Amino acid sequence: MKQAIENFLDYLSVEKGFSPNTLAAYKNDLGQFVEYIESELARRDLKPDWSSVDREMLLSYMVNLKERKYAPATISRKTAAMKSFFTFLLRERAIKEDPTEKLTGAKVGQALPHVLSVAQVESLLSQPDARSTPEGKRDKAMLELLYATGMRVTEIISLNVEDVNLDDGYVRCFGKGSKERIIPFHERALKSVLIYMNEGRNLLTSANERALFVNRRGQRLTRQGFWVILKNYAIAIGIESEITPHTIRHSVATHLLQSGKMNLRELQEFLGHANIATTQIYTHLTSEHVRRVYESSHPRAK
Repeated sequence: MKQAIENFLDYLSVEKGFSPNTLAAYKNDLGQFVEYIESELARRDLKPDWSSVDREMLLSYMVNLKERKYAPATISRKTAAMKSFFTFLLRERAIKEDPTEKLTGAKVGQALPHVLSVAQVESLLSQPDARSTPEGKRDKAMLELLYATGMRVTEIISLNVEDVNLDDGYVRCFGKGSKERIIPFHERALKSVLIYMNEGRNLLTSANERALFVNRRGQRLTRQGFWVILKNYAIAIGIESEITPHTIRHSVATHLLQSGKMNLRELQEFLGHANIATTQIYTHLTSEHVRRVYESSHPRAK
C-alpha cells in the first residue's frame, strides 16, 4: 500500500511540479493516513489493499483526527491530500470506485498555476537549437510539440510514431480515462518533428520500438527524463522558478485565452478536460493579465 503512495508522490513531483515542501507535507499526511488504514484493515481482517478501503474507514479516520485535537485547517489539509490520492488511484485504475467521492470536508483554496510569458517560452524553445546532436533534435521536437498542443507529459511520452500525422499536421493522443482526442499543430512544430524523425531518431537500438520520443538508450523516454531535460533548459535561460511539463501546458492555455482566438469551451476540448470547471482556472490568470496591462497603460491607473 505504501508503494502506491510513493507512486503518487512521484506523480506530484514530476507531472504536477509540486515544491519539496508541499511534497513533504503530502508524504507526512499520507504516511499517517496509511498507518491508520493498515491497522483498520488488519482489525477487520480485510485484505491490505486500497480497494478494501471504504467510506466508513475514511470517516473513522477523520473522527480520529478530531479526537486528537488537530486544528480544522490541518484536518482540511489532510482530507484534501487523502482525496487527491484516491483520485490518483482511480485514474491509475488501482481502484474501481472512489470512496472519497461523497466525503464532505472543508475545501482548500486552489492556487493559480504558474505560467511563463510568451517571451520566456520562445527563449526556452530556442535552446535545443544550439545542439546538433540527435538529443538536441529530439528535445526541439518535444518542446515545440508540447507548446503547440498543450499535451500532458504522460500523453506526449506515450506517443507512438503512428500517432503523429505529418501530412495533415495533427497528433492523436489518449488522455485521462483513455479518452482520445485529435490535436492539430502548427508548421513550426511540424518542421521540428520532421527533422527529428529524419535525423534524430537514430537513437533507436531496436527497429521494433514504436515510441516517438526515445532516450539515448533507444527506449521510450520517461516522465522523469522529460522533466530533467526541461528543467536543464529552463536553468540555461535563467528561469529560477519551479518548472515542469505542466507549466508549459498551463502557459499555452493561458496564451490561447489571452489571444482571444479560443473561448473557454474550445480550450476545454483542446486540453481534454472532462469538466469545464477545471478549465476556468485560466480565466483567473487572463483576468490578472488584463489588469496588469490596464494598470501599465491607462493614464489614470499609473
